Amino acid sequence: MNILPIQPRHNIIPLDGWQLYRRDGEQFLRTAVSAHQRGNPRFTPEIVYNLVAMAIEKLIMALLMRRGDLADNHTMVDLLAALERHLGPLPGLTADFAYLDDFQQICALETYHRQPPAPADIGRIVAIGLRMRALLAPSLYPVPPPPPGGDDPTAGALPRPTAAG
Repeated sequence: MNILPIQPRHNIIPLDGWQLYRRDGEQFLRTAVSAHQRGNPRFTPEIVYNLVAMAIEKLIMALLMRRGDLADNHTMVDLLAALERHLGPLPGLTADFAYLDDFQQICALETYHRQPPAPADIGRIVAIGLRMRALLAPSLYPVPPPPPGGDDPTAGALPRPTAAG
């Protein structure tokens, strides 16, 4: 596989819409955290898993797009590989992303596999999403983002995008 070197920061042209990916990722994660904290029975373990997975995908894509890049595919392992091109090796996330990928292999018919997470898995799944948000926050926000979830209706609110990004 040929890997193109990452361009120096002054040559990078952000892809339009990265702020929308950031916003969507925040909303998915906020919903998953709130559902988990409140034990809302309408949010099954499979729904919470999918919300966290979509949040992680959107947040990583926001960072990649902001830096003028895209992932090869959207499996957790492929997203991690794309992220490591920008942030360097992230060995602590390798096991977490493999864990998330084990629940769904839906990108190819030859390897199609789905296994809904058990209720006992949800705490770990939500924690992975929160760790990912914390890791990416310095690259996605000019100031630290507010904490997700909780009873404060403004918690996790996104800053208004500016022309500078």
